[in-house]
Amino acid sequence: MTNRPFWKNKPVLVTGATGLVGGHLVEALLARDSDVVCLVRDRIPDSFFAQSNFAERVKIVYGDISDQSFVERVLGEYQIETVFHLAAQTIVTIANQNPISTFESNIRGTWTILEACRRSPSVQQIVMASSDKAYGIHDDLPYNEDTALLGIYPYDVSKVCSDLISQSYAKTYDLNVVITRCGNFFGPGDLNWNRIIPGTIRSLLEGESPIIRSDGSFIRDYFYVKDGALAYILLAEKLAEDPSIRGQAFNFSLEIQLTVLDLVTRICDLMDVDIEPTILNQVKNEIPHQYLDASKAHTNLDWQPTFTLDEGLKDTIQWYQTYLQSREIYD
Repeated sequence: MTNRPFWKNKPVLVTGATGLVGGHLVEALLARDSDVVCLVRDRIPDSFFAQSNFAERVKIVYGDISDQSFVERVLGEYQIETVFHLAAQTIVTIANQNPISTFESNIRGTWTILEACRRSPSVQQIVMASSDKAYGIHDDLPYNEDTALLGIYPYDVSKVCSDLISQSYAKTYDLNVVITRCGNFFGPGDLNWNRIIPGTIRSLLEGESPIIRSDGSFIRDYFYVKDGALAYILLAEKLAEDPSIRGQAFNFSLEIQLTVLDLVTRICDLMDVDIEPTILNQVKNEIPHQYLDASKAHTNLDWQPTFTLDEGLKDTIQWYQTYLQSREIYD
């Protein structure tokens, strides 16, 4: 699906490399022999990035994405050609509790990266990670790329702003930036146990009832992280081929509607476990119903997902089984 020769020895910057999607993107870029530079704020020992020993194969620069002079130095010193901007505060509950830090990271971080790229003579493509949360609440679903961005809660608003800032830089300065809007990522290496998939898998492996924070009826779009990494790479390639897509957003999705309760039931079936979930019904300030239309990506990018939902879940379950067993050995 992707053009491997395009990436060979290409200087690439990944922000948010220690995050879930960032770690898998680094893995995919290294498999394509890219010269990967990772901008990292905090060292996270349990991240997929750290567990995979990527530090031995990439260049790591420690700093803050909101420090423009620092970002400009990195772009210049390493002659970066392609930027994947994934660094963000991504946890909705944390965003609701700490909106200012979320706005600083997600909004200020976006304009800092884009302004540094605008001033860089070497940067040729930028892929900016937005989210389906930017669409907000709509009666007509699924979301397509022309759906209005109506986010109202802190995380959603931060993604609306970063999305619009990216579009502004593309239109005003002809900056070669494109935008991804994906649903809820899941996959190997996600150790945020508050998220429904890792939390459910861990609970079931430990013989406990999985916790559903909502009433179980919320509908979400779940997307396997390895497919997400490949979609980002493909989009950067297409931007290099056709700069006229600059400023455009692309949805990537399996296009499946699934309630949280249905998802938990599906995981139970795949793990052959019969344990009833505990439903807390405590969620506030979250969008009740979301799913994406990915027809634009299919048509314009010739994109197709590599994994079905069940294939992604099976791989993810296997990873957690191995990870948790290894922790027991050392404990």
